Amino acid sequence: MKQTAKTVRRTYYVLTAGNTLAASLIWGINTIFLLDAGLTNFQAFAANACYTAGMVLFEIPTGIVADRWGRRVSFLCGTLTLAASTALYVLLWQLRSPFSWWAVVSALLGLGFTFFSGATEAWLVDALTATRFEGQLESVFGRAQVVSGAMMLSGSVAGGYLAQLTNLGVPYVARAAILVGVFVLAFFAMHDIGFTPDREERPLTEMRQILGSSVEHGLKVPPVRAIMLAGMFSGGVGIYVFYALQPYLLDLWGNQRAYGIAGLVAAIGAGAQIIGGLLTPRVRRAFRRRTSALLILQVVSVLMLAVIGLIGNFWVVVAAMTLSSLAASASRPIRQAYLNGMIPSQQRATILSFDSLITSAGGIVAQPVLGKSADIWGYQVSFLLSAAGTAIALPFIVTARKLKAPADRETAPPPATSTSSGEEMNT
Repeated sequence: MKQTAKTVRRTYYVLTAGNTLAASLIWGINTIFLLDAGLTNFQAFAANACYTAGMVLFEIPTGIVADRWGRRVSFLCGTLTLAASTALYVLLWQLRSPFSWWAVVSALLGLGFTFFSGATEAWLVDALTATRFEGQLESVFGRAQVVSGAMMLSGSVAGGYLAQLTNLGVPYVARAAILVGVFVLAFFAMHDIGFTPDREERPLTEMRQILGSSVEHGLKVPPVRAIMLAGMFSGGVGIYVFYALQPYLLDLWGNQRAYGIAGLVAAIGAGAQIIGGLLTPRVRRAFRRRTSALLILQVVSVLMLAVIGLIGNFWVVVAAMTLSSLAASASRPIRQAYLNGMIPSQQRATILSFDSLITSAGGIVAQPVLGKSADIWGYQVSFLLSAAGTAIALPFIVTARKLKAPADRETAPPPATSTSSGEEMNT
C-alpha cells in the first residue's frame, strides 16, 4: 500500500495507542506493586533508578539498531523486550525475590524502552517529510498526545481496578499480552520511509560515531544543549513524583488497598495529556516563541509541586497534581517540535535518543535520593525537594530563550537535511 502523510500519521497514532495502553496498565500501581513485593521506598525507587540506568546504558548500543537495521526493527525489538521483562517482573513478585534481581530486570525494562526512544519519533518525522506533509509538527504530536492520554486514562483506571478485583500481578500479565499484539501490528503496518539504514560501519565504530553525533549535533548546539539539560532536572524528578504520588494518595485517602485511587494518579495524567494535547496549538499561538511557552509552563509545574509538598490534603493534592500535569502535557509537543527543528534528519534518532538518555541520567540520581528522603522525612518533604529540583531547569530554558534559535519561531516541519555544524545551525 502506498504510504501517504495520512497513513503515516494513522500508523503512528495506532502504535502510540497500543504502546500506551500496555504501559499504563501498571503505571497507577507500580510503586505499590514493588512495595507489596517487600521492597522499601528506597529500594522501590532504586529499582526504578536501575530502569533509568538501563536506559542510559543501552541508549547508544540500541541506537545502532535504529541506524543500522531501521527504525521499524528497533520498534519491534522494543515490544518483545518489554513483553519478556514485564513477565519477569511478575515472576519476581510471586517469588518475593531479593532486590538484586529487581535491579537486573528493571534494567532490562530500560533496555526495552531504549529501542523506542528516538527511533519512533524519528520514523514519524522522516516519513512525514518524505510524504511532503505540510502541516505543523505540533498538531501531530498534540494529537498523538490526545490518543496517548485516552489510552493512558483507560489503561490506568482499568489496571487499578483489575488489581483490586484480582491481584497486583494480573495487570502486568495483561500488559505483556498487549505488547505482543502491538508487535504484530507494527510488523505489518510500520515501514521505514525517508530514511535509508547505513550498514557499512562496524558496530564499535558506529557506536563512536553515534556518540560523536550526539555531541556534535546535541551538546555542541547551545539551544539543544540547554533544553536537554533542562529535561535532565524536570524529567528526572518527574519520574519520582509520578510514582511517589501513588502510595501518598493512598495514605491521604486512608485505605492502603484502594488501588483504584492509586490509579487516579495515572488517570489524571492521562486526562491532562488529552486536554494538554488539545490546548497545545492554542498555547503555541499565545506565544511568539516556543521557549516562552516552555518557561511559563515550567514555572507552573514548580509551583504546583510546592503546593503538593506544603498542603497534605487529598483534594488539594489532586488539584495541584492536575494543574502540574496539564502544564507538563501542554509543553511536551512544543519541546518536541523545538528540538526536531534543530536536528538533521540522518542524526534524528540518535539525538532524540541522547535527549532521552540525558533525562534518564537525571532520574538515576533523583529517584533513590528522593525515595530515601521519603523514608526519612516523609513524602511531603520529598515533594518539596522535587519542586526545588525541578526549578533548576528554569535557568536552562532562559538560556535557550536568549539564544533565539530559528526553531524557536519555526512552524513548518524541519527539512530532511541540515548543516553538519552546530554553530552554523544557529546563525
